[in-house]
Formats: sequence, structure tokens, C-alpha cells
Amino acid sequence: MYFEIVSPLIEIEVIAKGRGIRDLARLRKKHGAGRWRKLKGKAQVRLDNGHIRLAEIHWYEAHGLGKKRLKIKRFLD
Repeated sequence: MYFEIVSPLIEIEVIAKGRGIRDLARLRKKHGAGRWRKLKGKAQVRLDNGHIRLAEIHWYEAHGLGKKRLKIKRFLD
């Protein structure tokens, strides 16, 4: 599912960090070493059909490497 974030991310929380991340080996192999964290937050997203909805978004992030593998976990509206 394609989506675009159209509002700032709010209520950002760390879900896991370091060895607590299940996909840590894959992240390091594809994007490089870093202090990886898995985060979640809420934002308005525009779906590929044009609808705008409030969603909970999960992603991985490392300092200097930015956000990777953003995905919608659930819709909140």
C-alpha cells in the first residue's frame, strides 16, 4: 500500500532499540551500522486512492541514516 505523510508525526514513542529489534541484522546489512531504533507515531496520511486518514505508523531509524521502512500499522479514525 502506497501512502504519503501529509502532517507532522505526533506522539512518537520508541518501541525497541538495539538487540530488541528482530530485523537488526537485515537493517545493518542493507543500510549500514548505526544505533537502530524502532519507533511509532501518529500522522495524517494520503493513501493511493486519495483519501486522507489518521494512522499509526511504525518505522526504523538510525542517527545519520534517517527513517527506513515506514508502514501503516492501523487506522485511527
